[in-house]
Amino acid sequence: MADRVTVIGWDGSPLTTAARSALSAATLVAGAGHHLALPEVPRDAERIRLGSLDLAARRIAGHRGTAVVLADGDPGFFGVVRTLRAPEYGLEIEVVPAVSAVAAAFARAGMPWEDARVVVAHQRTLRRAVNVCRAHPKVAVLTSPGAGPAELALLLDGVHRTFVVCEELGTDREQVSVLTSDKAADHIWRDPNVVLVIGGGSTGAVAPGAAWLSGQDTAVRPVRGWGLPAEEYAPQGYDHDPATGPDAVAPGGARTTAGEDPALRAAQLARLGPRTGDLVWDVGCAGGAFAVEAARFGAAVIAVDADPAACARTEAAARRHGVPLQTVQGRAPHVLERLPEPDVVRVAGGGVPVVRACTDRRPERIVAHASTRDEAEAVGAALADGGYAVESLLLQTVGLDPSDWSERERSVVFLLAGRRSATS
Repeated sequence: MADRVTVIGWDGSPLTTAARSALSAATLVAGAGHHLALPEVPRDAERIRLGSLDLAARRIAGHRGTAVVLADGDPGFFGVVRTLRAPEYGLEIEVVPAVSAVAAAFARAGMPWEDARVVVAHQRTLRRAVNVCRAHPKVAVLTSPGAGPAELALLLDGVHRTFVVCEELGTDREQVSVLTSDKAADHIWRDPNVVLVIGGGSTGAVAPGAAWLSGQDTAVRPVRGWGLPAEEYAPQGYDHDPATGPDAVAPGGARTTAGEDPALRAAQLARLGPRTGDLVWDVGCAGGAFAVEAARFGAAVIAVDADPAACARTEAAARRHGVPLQTVQGRAPHVLERLPEPDVVRVAGGGVPVVRACTDRRPERIVAHASTRDEAEAVGAALADGGYAVESLLLQTVGLDPSDWSERERSVVFLLAGRRSATS
């Protein structure tokens, strides 16, 4: 086992005294090609070019002597320290950090970043990284070959963002480019690079010094609770075509219909469990209540409706609650064919044909509702035929007037929830 392992971060600036001292005593040095070319690396030290971190960690664990691992930026932030500290290697690690690539990128852009989300994009996680970029107004993406600025831009099709692409930070070839996301796919980018994805957030102002939680957009004061009343999203009420979404809410929002009942919405959200990195389809978005609440959980949301007024209401509700989402006008199921792959889906209109189209896309979970038993049985059968385990509930809610406990509003609806089978 190595007598001592020192992990040194490098951000392009001269090495610190502690880093130079550790390197001078090293009998094994691991790092990328540009790290191993540093003049401070001892000539007679064994050199390992980092490829597989697990393989390098095993070689370091078997080395008798003093080992140094060189890494770009802060090696404790999405870096090699996590791998080297795995218990199977038994290594004791000392870390000499440097400025992280994310901090350097935001510094080049002249932007604060305590409110930024940071994601790692490689070919397995690219889709989820893109969903975070859809859902949050400030995201730093640590890219990799095959999951870089061009691929991010292609998957963000239809969503406008500003890209700040920082190539080869800390080297004499460093370059920072600012462009719109629709232009990023037209370029060839050098690795390594960091992409800052900016836009789509609230325009609300926050007082200086009010930020207190890293990774959150503190310009928006979040609404407490979920399953909020429909009037939170459409205070003046609205009319809607039942063929494309929930039943119409009467002017003034005096009576809550089955499709818009907050209790149904809460039950649907509970079964879908939208979360950061997910893409949610809301098919038949109506007034936007479900879409906005799903976005408040940190998920990316695409709200679909054939009615342009419904899309406009959803966009207005999103602005009011300070969450980004995308609306797509078109009639399901045909419009769904051009949408990116969903993780969870809520079907609020279109019935069995839309449910079947959604099961074909294999999201993890699907929820729908029905107003009659025959309709509920048909939707449940469509979910089961698509390879989903089906839960069926009859939900009844009765709103009461607290002054005299008289009935104020009533909703009776079937809830159908499908969970994709592990073998399907």
